[in-house]
Amino acid sequence: RDGAYQLYVRDMQPQGIGSLTLAFEQLKEKLEKEGLFSKEHKKPLPRYPQKIGVATSNMGAAVEDIKNILGRRFPMCEVVIVPTVVQGDAAAPDIVKSIRFLDEMQDIDVIIVGRGGGSIEDLWAFNTEEVARAVFNCKTPIISAVGHETDFTICDFVADLRAPTPSAAAELAVCSTESELIMLDGIFASMSSAVNANIERKLDKLNKIKLHSALSGRQAFFEKLENGIESRYQKLLSEYKSIMLRCEGAVSGRSEKLRLDFNNVLLRKENALKGTAFSLNALSPLAVLSRGYSITKHNGSVINSVSKLEKGNEIEIILTDGQAKAEISEVCTNE
Repeated sequence: RDGAYQLYVRDMQPQGIGSLTLAFEQLKEKLEKEGLFSKEHKKPLPRYPQKIGVATSNMGAAVEDIKNILGRRFPMCEVVIVPTVVQGDAAAPDIVKSIRFLDEMQDIDVIIVGRGGGSIEDLWAFNTEEVARAVFNCKTPIISAVGHETDFTICDFVADLRAPTPSAAAELAVCSTESELIMLDGIFASMSSAVNANIERKLDKLNKIKLHSALSGRQAFFEKLENGIESRYQKLLSEYKSIMLRCEGAVSGRSEKLRLDFNNVLLRKENALKGTAFSLNALSPLAVLSRGYSITKHNGSVINSVSKLEKGNEIEIILTDGQAKAEISEVCTNE
């Protein structure tokens, strides 16, 4: 009642909102006013990308999910992974560097930039102004894939397309080869049905003309006309089959290349592992024991000098196939 307090304020924040959230809202408002989020600046994604660049950490589930989904859905597409720091003070400059590197390659059709989920602090690099401007200035279409579905970053608003997760980004970047082939089959079935129906109508009309017109005696003329229609139909059928074979050949060829590349990598890793195992085996004490040597211990310690032994000491001798206990009856030096 008779006391007094004195306060020294070092930091002040608005009630109910953290400093990071406030910084996020302020930067979002600034960039939105500059037009960085406008739809008119959004670049369309190609339907059949030949090469996709990925700027993310080369460790963790995110990059593995992206590679697996791209390889399964569209194996003809080449994937370029640029290992990128995605968390901490060095993350923002490294993300900018990776985006510029992929953009300058000029043969990259789509760029996926992002990482797996985390706290607002973990994802903060994607809320920085330098990353936002790098994404906006990139000439290559960019998919932002940061965190989980409920996570939104400044990078998401600037990018040409926002994916809720890295896995979803891979699905949005490419179409499914299987669904494309099914679609082609459907198109051919529709074309074939339409052509057949048209031919049937024309043939029916020709038959009526042959029977009821002044040309009814000109059988050879009508046979030639029918053969011409049949020939054009067969040509259309042949062209479609050729297209389908090329599509299937491209898919199988790419799959075979992937299989061969995987086997080559596996063989190299296996040879490297065998070499390492051989080196380790050569250094292994067990390998030394197998050549007739032994290890001597006293009170649990390895003995490497007679100076550590005295007459009457009990010792343990370790051999390649077991151990033996002995008692020192005499100690002699090389002198």
